[in-house]
Amino acid sequence: MPAKTASKSAAKPAKKGAPAPGTVAPHDLEPAPVVLLAGSEEHLADRALTALLTRMRALDPTFERTDVTAAGYQRGQLATWTSPSLFDERSLVLVEGVDAASDAFVEDVLEYLTAPVETVVLVLRHRGGNKAKKVLDTARAVPGLAEVSCQPLKRDQDKVDFVLGDVRRARRKIDIDAARALVAALGSDLGELAAAVDQLLTDTDGTVTEDDVHRYHGGRREATGFEVADAAIEGREGQALVLVRHAAATGVPAVVVVAALASRLRQLAKVAAAGRGRPADLARDLGMAPWLVERAQREVRNLSPEGMAEAILAVAEADHAVKGGGVDPEHALERAVRVVAAARR
Repeated sequence: MPAKTASKSAAKPAKKGAPAPGTVAPHDLEPAPVVLLAGSEEHLADRALTALLTRMRALDPTFERTDVTAAGYQRGQLATWTSPSLFDERSLVLVEGVDAASDAFVEDVLEYLTAPVETVVLVLRHRGGNKAKKVLDTARAVPGLAEVSCQPLKRDQDKVDFVLGDVRRARRKIDIDAARALVAALGSDLGELAAAVDQLLTDTDGTVTEDDVHRYHGGRREATGFEVADAAIEGREGQALVLVRHAAATGVPAVVVVAALASRLRQLAKVAAAGRGRPADLARDLGMAPWLVERAQREVRNLSPEGMAEAILAVAEADHAVKGGGVDPEHALERAVRVVAAARR
């Protein structure tokens, strides 16, 4: 019976938003014989290194730090950097670019990882890819390894959780709508998002509200191509055009916005041609998710056949323009948005 209880406990899923098993959050990083910072998100790696250095200074303000790169490594250097001092003082060796390491570094570090020096913190920075993957696998088997996942946060909810965590650690509160508004304004750059949180906490008192976010970041909005497409198909021409300009201002290529418009119109055309039917049945026939079919059915009822044909032609012209075939791609995109919005009955 006890074994069954243990098995059930072990099978529990990890808490949503928690670090993956075997990893620690950047702000919780403690000194360890081997520290692995794996992933391409620089802000998370910088945050982890800052936390590590702060704790190293608390343990020994005079610890020695050595920064090196793995690409230009010469055989035997690691032994020099990690050799114990006469009085066993603490030291930290930060190896940048393990994902571009020389063969000599890979050989030496694999040997070192079999018996790391206790007074040395070896930090391995690997930004991704398969090169030096054996170093990652070997490091993860080292007893006492501290690993921080530095993978980019792609989902908006993960970025909202990131904001909420920063505010909570500052012993402050933020409305969930405020956190979402901040991610909508600055979510593409995690470092910029973190800096905005710090600034809001400095400039406000009490709970941070959505009004606070709009006061400081109201002129900034990151828009996706599908947000533009949704607004246009729903007939909200003014909002769709505003989103087009926000998308351009925050680096979203016009070709991506046009592709989103074309994708949504293709869905509508397929559902319109299929005629009436249960969403689940049509979804199976059309290779679409049932909820997409159901939404398209509602939207098609509000679109005139002539308007939809004109919208498809306008988006095709915009696609040609943004791929180099037109003299004014911005004008072609905005015209396509207007035509799509006008297609609504």
